[in-house]
Amino acid sequence: MKIFEALRQDHEKQRLLLKILAETSGDTAARREYYQELKTQLESHAIAEERHFYSHLLEKDATADLTRHGIAEHHEIDELLAKLDDTDMSSPAWLRYLKALQEKVEHHLADEEQEFFQVAGNVLNDRQKTKLADEYQKEMKQELDTEKLTA
Repeated sequence: MKIFEALRQDHEKQRLLLKILAETSGDTAARREYYQELKTQLESHAIAEERHFYSHLLEKDATADLTRHGIAEHHEIDELLAKLDDTDMSSPAWLRYLKALQEKVEHHLADEEQEFFQVAGNVLNDRQKTKLADEYQKEMKQELDTEKLTA
């Protein structure tokens, strides 16, 4: 598997969780569970992506600006997660923050898949793409396992 397929698989999980979560209401067990899963996925993905994809692309002229932009969007996503954490789930504000998060995440994923992956595909060779996918998936598993232990 190449890094792009590994990232796309996680992107699809994030899209699905956002869609499901946007259809929940109130401070329910389902909303809490889906939100925790989404938050874990987003945080783990950002860590693994930055360590095993972005870090290799910061060094390349063709991808440095796109990489910085992606990292900045990860920080914006973190800020929205913090707002969600600080807002009562039954509040209308919580749903507004969730919608903002959904828009931000979907924009970020579209940026990566429609632009960044094509440029990165030109600067990485096949061996690198496979190695980065292996490292990324290993890191994701480790991050998710760690989160389950602390939850």
